[in-house]
Amino acid sequence: MIAGAGRGVLRILAAQAAMGVLAVLLSWVVAGFAAGVSALIGAGAYFIPNVLFAVRVLAGLYSPKISNPLTFFLGEAFKLGSTVLLLLLAAYLGRGWLVWPALLLGLVCVLKGYVLLFMVRRPR
Repeated sequence: MIAGAGRGVLRILAAQAAMGVLAVLLSWVVAGFAAGVSALIGAGAYFIPNVLFAVRVLAGLYSPKISNPLTFFLGEAFKLGSTVLLLLLAAYLGRGWLVWPALLLGLVCVLKGYVLLFMVRRPR
């Protein structure tokens, strides 16, 4: 059961990464280099904290200790707070060249990466 949960977490991360790459490539081809970088920043703003949270969850799955639900909620708060801070940092540092539609496309594609799993789900 634990191995299945771990594989599920890794599949979600892979789907989010694939959707982020798709957003970056689409933005780059349609609107140029700055849009591609903006999409990468948007995708990374959610994906990087999510990977850190997933590593923490996976470590808790394989730990002999009983996990505390408060740890999960604190991790989720850290993930969301980190995402907001990274987006604020991107807005501050990219004032002159940031392409907002591309940044939002990258962010939304990674947020909705699980949709890719629904599309390629194997029948059981």
